[in-house]
Amino acid sequence: MEAIHTTDKFNETIGSDRPVIVKFEADWCPDCRRMDMFIGDILEEYKGYDWYNVNRDELPEIAEKYEVMGIPSILIFKDGNKKAHLHSANAKTPEEVEEFLQASL
Repeated sequence: MEAIHTTDKFNETIGSDRPVIVKFEADWCPDCRRMDMFIGDILEEYKGYDWYNVNRDELPEIAEKYEVMGIPSILIFKDGNKKAHLHSANAKTPEEVEEFLQASL
């Protein structure tokens, strides 16, 4: 999963004509660390997609623009538009993340 550190890189990344998956997180977030323990298997299963992560504290204006109120959150973008959003409350287990990806991709 590649980290995005600038608004320009974020906008360039989500402009793809293929679905792009972005995980919003923060260093201090215990639920983010919990997700890190299981996300590797999901990345492997969905390796045909481009995955990125954004530290919400580094790019708060991006998080605000795309209504990322809780973390971790997973958003799917295509052609510069947000297509799907898995809110933090529903991203606690591998099953919840996989159900979201299956329904959204």
